Amino acid sequence: MWKGLLAAMLMAGATASAAQSPVEGPLFDPVGGYRITQYRGVVGDAPADVMRIDTAEARRLWRRGAILIDVNPAPGAVRDPQTGVWTLAEPHQTIPGAHWFAESGRGVLPADIETWFLSGVRRLAEAHPHRPVIIFCQADCWMSWNAALRLRRARVRNIRWFADGLDGWRDVALPTVSARPE
Repeated sequence: MWKGLLAAMLMAGATASAAQSPVEGPLFDPVGGYRITQYRGVVGDAPADVMRIDTAEARRLWRRGAILIDVNPAPGAVRDPQTGVWTLAEPHQTIPGAHWFAESGRGVLPADIETWFLSGVRRLAEAHPHRPVIIFCQADCWMSWNAALRLRRARVRNIRWFADGLDGWRDVALPTVSARPE
């Protein structure tokens, strides 16, 4: 009897964890595959056709003029859809030279944010076609993963995903500067 009850409990647990798989379930958009809730959490592999880089490689590429794209959120900020101007509720620090596209790492984006993000990154990438595009937010954050996938699907080339993001950058005492959204 106990073995049967234990087996039933284990099966129920397996079914519950299967519902939280990386491609289905309430954490992910079942159509696009973007993470749509609980953005802070362990992130596995990079999106298909996107190279994952560590802090040392991000620093090396930064020194060589890579295009850095910060997709950290802007808590409490408001973007005027007519002018594109952001009113920030709190300051934001980023890697020197990075372009901050606030809120563009969410799984579901308002049309104006998606257009602003994709057209802005394309403009930067086309101006410097041989430079890699490095996407980042924080360590253990799905927003940069989402943004890298979105750019890859938009056919932006030479994308790198800096999974450790600002946390990894700060961990080795690299400089940051105050930023405003692009």
